[in-house]
Amino acid sequence: MRALVCNEYGPPDSLVIEDRDEPIPGAGQIVIDVVAAGINFPDILVIAGEYQVKTTPPFVPGNEAAGIVSAIGEGVSRFAVGDKVIIATRGNAFAGKCVADEQTTIALPEGLDFEQGAGFSVTYGTSYHALKQSAKLQAGETVLVLGAAGGVGITAVEIAKAMGARVIAAASTDKKLEFAVSAGADETVNYSAVPLKETVKELTGGDGADVVYDPVGGELSDQAFRATAWHGRYLVIGFASGDIPKFAANIALLKEASIIGVWWGTWAAKNPALQMQNLQEMTQLIAAKKLQPRVTESYALDDFQDAFKAITERRALGKVILRLN
Repeated sequence: MRALVCNEYGPPDSLVIEDRDEPIPGAGQIVIDVVAAGINFPDILVIAGEYQVKTTPPFVPGNEAAGIVSAIGEGVSRFAVGDKVIIATRGNAFAGKCVADEQTTIALPEGLDFEQGAGFSVTYGTSYHALKQSAKLQAGETVLVLGAAGGVGITAVEIAKAMGARVIAAASTDKKLEFAVSAGADETVNYSAVPLKETVKELTGGDGADVVYDPVGGELSDQAFRATAWHGRYLVIGFASGDIPKFAANIALLKEASIIGVWWGTWAAKNPALQMQNLQEMTQLIAAKKLQPRVTESYALDDFQDAFKAITERRALGKVILRLN
């Protein structure tokens, strides 16, 4: 099978397409013919050897995909050959075939195509866990989403709206903000044109945001943290800007605010039953037309360099997908 391989740490351009042996399922595992796989910002960190958990080269990156079950291992009872599914894995998704655990696999929801399914697990899983378990978001609260048009940001906008929140989308261009509005954002802030903290305060009548969802990091984080409300919850999702922020502890004291780290992959591994419940609830929201995965760029495997550039150049709106079979 063809696979995208990282033979040594470096930029995405250093990846190569190689022929690899097809995987064999173990007990409790399935193998799928991968139709599409989702690209996420953490993939770039993994390839560069800069992620929290390092994978030793050579390896096939990619943590989410959608496709058709082609083989099942001993003890598998929920799926059969021919089923259309979405998988979440720790690597190996950027290949013609991928093995996954049955317990982290769900049926492709009715109404979603393979490309939408491939962009579902990581981004929606992260945002749903962040807003439900980490922030304990309540209907009527205000959520500020930084990087609101990106892969995880746009899902946070959608999910917060589905949970009954008021959403303020923040992004660097008007085009990105228009995209966030199409996903349900109530208010917008172009932080390239206006100050973030003051604008959020103005939009909230001086109160600030109850929850801040931050996958960007960098210099905007301090402004956003200062724009939280009393008992605000600041969700640290990632650092797409490349800079890890340092927070002012006195602001946390004055607001009795919380800074909460969100690492969905590890949480899901430690809480498989809760993760499956989250997936089932999101599937119901898809059926109710409250969630609609947005794939805006789709690339053939041979064009993987262009696919990664859409993310590294921070111009992607919604999800970027690799097409395989």
